[in-house]
Amino acid sequence: MSLLVGVNHVAVLTGNLDRFIDFYHGVFDLDVVFSETTPAFRHAILRTGPHSWLHPAEVVGNPHSAALPAMFDRGHLDHLALTAESPEAFETLRARLVACGASDGTVEDLGAFHAVWFTDPDGMRVELIVIVDAELRDVHEPRPLADSAA
Repeated sequence: MSLLVGVNHVAVLTGNLDRFIDFYHGVFDLDVVFSETTPAFRHAILRTGPHSWLHPAEVVGNPHSAALPAMFDRGHLDHLALTAESPEAFETLRARLVACGASDGTVEDLGAFHAVWFTDPDGMRVELIVIVDAELRDVHEPRPLADSAA
C-alpha cells in the first residue's frame, strides 16, 4: 500500500500566463483557483482534480518557458499526462484539441490506456489519457487505435 494518494501539482514555466490559462481553461474547463502577480513573476493554480493542480509560472526572460519538441530530450521533466474522467470526456477533449489545432486527434492504444498527444501554447507535448483497464493488464508500446480517425 502506498503512502501517497497522487500527484499534488505540476509546476510549468510559461512564456505567457494568460495564454496558458486560456488554453487549459478553454479546452479542459479547468478552474483557476489562485492567481498572483509578484515583483519577480506571475503564477496561477488550475484545478485538475479533487487533489491535483497545474501551477504555471511566468518569469520574464526565463529561457525555459518554451518547451523542446523531441521526446526524451526535453530535460528533467519530459512531458505531462492528464487523465480524462471517462471515455466520453476523453472524446469531448480530443475533439476540442483538434478544433483548436493542438492535436491531429490520433489515438494510441497502450493496452490499459488510450492516449492522444497535443501541444500546448508553449510547445509542451502533453498526453491526454483515458484508462480502459484499471488493473493495468496488458500495458504495451503505443499502437494506432483502429477507429481513431479524427
